Amino acid sequence: MDAQDEVVLRERLADLRAQHRDLDAQLDAVELVAAHDQLTLRRLKKQKLALKDQISQLEDKLFPDIIA
Repeated sequence: MDAQDEVVLRERLADLRAQHRDLDAQLDAVELVAAHDQLTLRRLKKQKLALKDQISQLEDKLFPDIIA
């Protein structure tokens, strides 16, 4: 991986982390509503999990485990 690829991956990682934080805020807001919208909660949680998976994949590319 060259330096340009690493920069692109780091930018994408920062973007995904920001989206993950935004989903946290949305989940908190939906949970505060008296009548919980279970469908919305499930949808947001699935999106959050998918983002977490993408974040993990990018972190693995950027910071590979090197066993000596």
